[in-house]
Amino acid sequence: MKFIRDAFHKWEPHFEHGGKLSKWHPFFDAFYTLLLSPRAVTQKGPHVRDALDSKRYMGIVILALIPCLLFGIYNAGYQASLVEGVSPDFWSLILSGAMKVLPIVAVSYGVGLFWEFLFAIIRRHEVNEGFLVTGMLFPLILPATIPLWQVAVGITFGVIIGKEVFGGTGRNFLNPALTARAFLFFAYPAQISGDVWIAAKERVVDVYSGATALAVSASVKLPESVTDALISHGFTWKKLFMGFVPGSIGETSVICVLIGAFILIVTGIGSWRTMVGCVVGLVVSSAIFNALVPVGTVGALHCPHNGIWFLGGFAFGAVFMARRTPCRHRV
Repeated sequence: MKFIRDAFHKWEPHFEHGGKLSKWHPFFDAFYTLLLSPRAVTQKGPHVRDALDSKRYMGIVILALIPCLLFGIYNAGYQASLVEGVSPDFWSLILSGAMKVLPIVAVSYGVGLFWEFLFAIIRRHEVNEGFLVTGMLFPLILPATIPLWQVAVGITFGVIIGKEVFGGTGRNFLNPALTARAFLFFAYPAQISGDVWIAAKERVVDVYSGATALAVSASVKLPESVTDALISHGFTWKKLFMGFVPGSIGETSVICVLIGAFILIVTGIGSWRTMVGCVVGLVVSSAIFNALVPVGTVGALHCPHNGIWFLGGFAFGAVFMARRTPCRHRV
């Protein structure tokens, strides 16, 4: 790493105040602190003293998201193979899924980082490391068939309207990834809905339905049972827990989300209290709906709370969206 540090130190004067490239200092600083430990440290005061700065801190969150991403890649290929009526081998499924998922991740990071760097240069401040997580969260809450131009528009809206208009990281009260997703949901509902999740458009078998479990539960009318409706569409609780169902890229597998939760809790980055609080809130609210909502309404309002854990993105949201990040300081 010495040659990398020497290279950065050689070019650093050009990016400092008064240098010919001073306006690009946020760009230089972003890569410096990503590859090397920052030199700006606290010398006194009540601070936690360790080697974990903010960018590496966010890196652990990304590590916790990797199981969801890898499973999402496999599931994208697996669901497409069901639609096409073929039975490819494991690596073919991975390749097929990667061709659908990785471009979405690349566009999310590419366009999002463009806006991050632009605002950092205009405002003359450091690049906010929070986008390292936002750039991964956003693709994982999208369907695999989302057009790439909509990914670009969505992340642009999320970064600018969800964060930068309020002053950037630490000043925004909206989650940029969820803001971007909400924008796409209302602006392009046909492309964001679960019914078009499957990417394959040819050789579709007659017996296959691309509806998500959440869409099935929403279509149920009492007194029909939500559980019976899900099972009739092939959604068993085991399959929903494992994640081999249509849905957003990273939200279908509860077991992968739990692996991520374990990583966040063990490293102290995620709060188990927040996660448990989400589960308690779900149990209480579902009990209220089950008791008060009259017969004839949407059956999803009468779904048992243990079933809601496996529907939509509840588990993903409770672990990664509601996650409380403790305050830490670079030392």
